[in-house]
Amino acid sequence: MYKKRLIHFKPIIVLGSALFLWLLLPFVVKSFLKTSFYEFQAPVSLASSYVRDLQDFWSARTKSKNDLFEAGQSLARLNAAYQLAALENQSLEDEISRLENLLQLPSRPEYQYEVARVVERDFNAWWQRITIRKGRDYGIPVGAPVVFIGGVVGRVREVHAYTSVVDIISSNHLRLAVVIEGDNRPLSYRGGGSTSFAQPVGIAEFIPVDIQVSETENRPVLITSGMGGVYPAGLRVGEIRRLRQGAGGMFYDGEVELDKRLASITEVAVMILIPPEQ
Repeated sequence: MYKKRLIHFKPIIVLGSALFLWLLLPFVVKSFLKTSFYEFQAPVSLASSYVRDLQDFWSARTKSKNDLFEAGQSLARLNAAYQLAALENQSLEDEISRLENLLQLPSRPEYQYEVARVVERDFNAWWQRITIRKGRDYGIPVGAPVVFIGGVVGRVREVHAYTSVVDIISSNHLRLAVVIEGDNRPLSYRGGGSTSFAQPVGIAEFIPVDIQVSETENRPVLITSGMGGVYPAGLRVGEIRRLRQGAGGMFYDGEVELDKRLASITEVAVMILIPPEQ
């Protein structure tokens, strides 16, 4: 009778023993096992990503010539617009360099943009992150800012041999130094997490009480301030859509609406800081 009762508790005893042995392992061994397991299963995610790209390629091959002609015209218009924007950007950079030399100001940090495809997304109550298809093989550093056409995506959290994990700006683990566009008073931003079937949001803190928010139009836009040395100034974060009284009563907290494209993003750019010339 006693043995039969013991059999029912056998899975619990085995699990408890395994957890106890795991706790006794040194930290170095745990880190090695974690990294080894990730690198072992990483090729599966990479293979599925390449298969999706192949599917997209063959689905594009099935389109009619008229569709391809219209797509080519759209790309030609976009290329022309980007060429004009590049010329304007170059002229602005030249003017900035001239003013820096004239006023003897320190040069701004320069970045190399490493474009990477998104392998998988992990959006739930615990994690708000994506995995990209570049890692140590492309020199991706931990802590590097990640952007896309709509502004800030997040920050590199982990770097592996061929992939990197990025915490996106809706993650509770991420904080940014921000300002309201057109206002230089410093604010703090943190990810607000996400619930199932809801759009990810962020929280802006220490908003001055003279800031007003409209529910429909002319909402304040948050941009990075450049403080902290991670993100350059001027990158778009989101729009403040609602205010509430802060904990201390002297400032507001604001709910920040993030770019909706973050949930379906397929390609990002990692900003790698270029060391200044000695």
